[in-house]
Amino acid sequence: MKAINLAEKLAQFNNHWSPKIVGAFNGHDLMVVKVEGEFVWHSHPDTDDLFLVLKGEIDIEMRDGTVTLREGEMFVVPAGVEHRPVARSEAHLLLIEPAGTPNTGDPATAVVKDTL
Repeated sequence: MKAINLAEKLAQFNNHWSPKIVGAFNGHDLMVVKVEGEFVWHSHPDTDDLFLVLKGEIDIEMRDGTVTLREGEMFVVPAGVEHRPVARSEAHLLLIEPAGTPNTGDPATAVVKDTL
């Protein structure tokens, strides 16, 4: 057993919008991701979507409003709510999702999640 250093994990890759699994917790994937620009509009019909900003700032756009998150802030998008994360400059996030959840809400368009 040893601590997981999230900054060290984030230093191992440069690509954006490609979550990397760094651990597991009660059937959930713990992931870090670098983001910049706009992600696709999507929803997760059966799961909530948790975003925790480690570095930078992101907007979580939803059809009825936008939530801005800064370092140290988190937001949970409820299941079924269509949303789009947007980062005006690079940001680093921690994501927690049930294992196997596609990041676009659709397995056909999801990015494969690598393990670090």
